[in-house]
Amino acid sequence: MSQRIDYQAQSPDLLKKYLEFSLLTKKSSIERSIHDLVNIRASQMNGCAFCVDMHIKEATIHGERPLRLHHIALWRESPLFSPRETAALEWTEVLTQLPPHGVPDEIYERVRQQLSEKEIVDLTHVIVAINGWNRISIGFRSVPGSADKAYGLEKAGLS
Repeated sequence: MSQRIDYQAQSPDLLKKYLEFSLLTKKSSIERSIHDLVNIRASQMNGCAFCVDMHIKEATIHGERPLRLHHIALWRESPLFSPRETAALEWTEVLTQLPPHGVPDEIYERVRQQLSEKEIVDLTHVIVAINGWNRISIGFRSVPGSADKAYGLEKAGLS
């Protein structure tokens, strides 16, 4: 499958502002390793091949261990993630696939035990950003690996 349209060329001002928002999340209170885990998990859940590919490569460049990357999809059963990371992954899942009656109090309380109020807000923005990119990439059929050179992802050695 090929990309449907060049969404970047069709609406450059909106893309620029959304990219600015996304880049700001990287300067938030959420550490890079959790940012990577969240981007991968939300992209897996949404079935976004472009974003899974991109964020696995980014996490590899950032030094993430291969086994942990394989365990993201089964994080609940894996002993490889810290309580803080599991809280972030749980928050990612519940906000990516919102339950019919909202976020249950027990999930919110588990997350509150691991993250500060600011961190929960910042993490929520990280999740909002990746879910938006997933929808853009899926809607316009962005091709996995097609932006590797532009984003410096060939450094991951996974092409």
